[in-house]
Amino acid sequence: MSYYISPNFLDKLAVHITKNFLELPGVRVPLILGIHGRKGEGKSFQCELVFERMGIEAIHMSAGELESPDAGDPGRLVRLRYREASELSKVRGKMCVLMINDLDAGAGRFDRGTQYTVNTQLVNGTLMNIADNPTDVQLPGSYDSTPLQRIPIIVTGNDFSTLYAPLIRDGRMEKFFWEPNRDDKVGIVSGIFAPDGLPKSDIEKLVDTYINQPIDFFSALRSRIYDEQIRSFIHSTGFEKVSLRVVNSTEGAPTFAKPNFQLPRLMEYANLMVQEQQRVENSGLVREYNQVLQDRSFPTSAKSDRPESKPLIAPDRTNISDYSETPASDSTFNPNRFTYPIKPANYNTHVDPSRHNDVLSTRIGLETLERMRTDLAQGHNIGIEFVDKRRFKMNSWQNYGSVVVGESEAIIALESCLTEHEDDYVRLFGIESNTRRRLWEKIVQRPN
Repeated sequence: MSYYISPNFLDKLAVHITKNFLELPGVRVPLILGIHGRKGEGKSFQCELVFERMGIEAIHMSAGELESPDAGDPGRLVRLRYREASELSKVRGKMCVLMINDLDAGAGRFDRGTQYTVNTQLVNGTLMNIADNPTDVQLPGSYDSTPLQRIPIIVTGNDFSTLYAPLIRDGRMEKFFWEPNRDDKVGIVSGIFAPDGLPKSDIEKLVDTYINQPIDFFSALRSRIYDEQIRSFIHSTGFEKVSLRVVNSTEGAPTFAKPNFQLPRLMEYANLMVQEQQRVENSGLVREYNQVLQDRSFPTSAKSDRPESKPLIAPDRTNISDYSETPASDSTFNPNRFTYPIKPANYNTHVDPSRHNDVLSTRIGLETLERMRTDLAQGHNIGIEFVDKRRFKMNSWQNYGSVVVGESEAIIALESCLTEHEDDYVRLFGIESNTRRRLWEKIVQRPN
C-alpha cells in the first residue's frame, strides 16, 4: 500500500535533517524540529513515511518515558538514546534521528494541577544542553572526549506553549505547524482507501463533507466498515467459542470478504461517528461530576432565619430561596476552571453605581445587591452558576463565566446569565478571597 506524503511536510523534514548533517560555516542550525498541530492529523505517521522515503534510521522515545520514580532516569535515558542514534549513524553510515513523540504530554505544564517534578526539569535541561552541545553528550559518571556525530531531534506535540520557554526558542528548536490542506487530505485519504478501489471523486466528496475532521477520522471510518462482518462472524461462531476460534485456532485465522465501500455506506458510518463525537462534547459529564463533588464539598445549611425586606426577582419570576451559609472548614474553591463570560453587546460596562438600583430593579433585588456590594467591599469575590431543571435534581450546577471582583462586572455578569438562562436555575455565591472558600450561596432565579 502506497501512502501519501505531503510535499510541505517532506520538504520541511528533509531540509532540517539534511542541514544538521552538513557543515555550514558560520551558520548555527537548530538541532530540534518541533512538529505541532491538532490531534489526529498524522504527525507521527507522516514522519515515519518521510524516514522510510529517505532511508533514515529513527530511535524512538515516547512521552511516557519522560517520568520515572527515580530522579534523573528520564534525562539519562534521553542522553543514552541520543548516543545510541549517533553510534548507529556512525556504524551504518546513514542518517539517523532521535524521535520523541508527544513531548508536551510528558514535559508540558497544562495548568496548576499538572505536577512539575524534578524529572521534568531535568528533561528540559537535558534537551537544552544537547541542543547547545550536540557533539558532546556525556552519560552521568563517565566522560568520553571523542566528538559524537550530530543527530537531529524530531519532537511532536499538540500544544508547545505548555513547554519550557527556553527550550523552544528559535536557536534550539525550529517549529513547524502541521495543518493539512484540502489537497493533502484528499491525497492521504486516497492512500487509506487505495486497496478498496474508491474513485477519486468519492474521496473528494467524502473529504469535503467532513473537511473539519482530522485524518484519523477517515482511518477509523475504514476500520468501522468491517464491524458488520465481524459482528456476523461472532454471532455465527457463538460468543462462548470466539476466543477459541480466534486465538491459537487449528482452523487458521478467519477470513472476511471485502465490505461494501460505496460512498453512501461510508457516509452512513461517518454520520454515526460524528454523532458520537457530538454526544461526547455535549454531555460534559466531567464538568457535571466535578461540580457534584464541588457541591458536596460545600454543603448548604438550613435556610437562614433572616427575613428579606424585598423580593430579589421581579414579580414575573418565581420565588427565591434564602441565603445558605457554608462553613469555613469546607474544601477549597478552585477559580481556575472558570472562563470569562461573553457580555451582550447592549450592556454598558461603564455603569453609574448610583443608578444600579434603577437599572436592575426589575431583575435583582435590593438585598441581593447589598450582599454583593458588602462582599466586594470586603475584598471577596462573587461567582455565578446555572443548571437546568433535569440536572437541578442531581445538583449538577455549571459555572457561568469567571469569578468577578468588581461591582459593575458582577451585576453585568448576573444580568447576562439571567438573560441567557431564563428557563434555568441561577444562583450566586460569595468566595473568601484568601482561602478561596464559599461563604454563602443563594438561588436568585427559578424556572417557571
